[in-house]
Amino acid sequence: MTNHFSPELFRVIDANLNRLKEGIRVVEDIMRYRDNNKELSSQLKNLRHLAKIDDIQSLLIHRDSINDVLRPTMQSELNRTDIKSILIANFKRAEESSRVLEELFKLSDAEQSENFKSIRYTLYNLEKEIILSEM
Repeated sequence: MTNHFSPELFRVIDANLNRLKEGIRVVEDIMRYRDNNKELSSQLKNLRHLAKIDDIQSLLIHRDSINDVLRPTMQSELNRTDIKSILIANFKRAEESSRVLEELFKLSDAEQSENFKSIRYTLYNLEKEIILSEM
C-alpha cells in the first residue's frame, strides 16, 4: 500500500476508514442495546470487522486530525430529530466512506477495493431493512 499513496491520500483513507467504522458502530449499538436485535447487531459487527486495512502504521503516521479544515461541527450535523434520523445519517456516512475507500483502492489493490464495495452494498441492504422497520 505504501508505494501507491501520497501522505494526503493516506489521510483520506484514514479519515474514511474511521468514518466507515464509526457509522456502522452507531447503528450496531442501537440495534444491540435499544432493540436487543442479536441478528442485526451481529451482522453489523461482522461488517465493521471487514472494514480494515493492514497497513495501520502508514495511516497513523500521516494522520493529522488536528489540522482538518472541516473539523468544527457543522450545524447540519447537530440536527437529529429522532433515532431514525440518527440511523439514516450514520448509514449514509458509512456508505459514502466505503465508496471513497473503494475508489482509492482501485489505484493499488483491486481485492481491497472489492471488499469496500461489498461492504457498501451490504450497508444498502441493511439500511433498507432497518429504516423501513422504523416506519
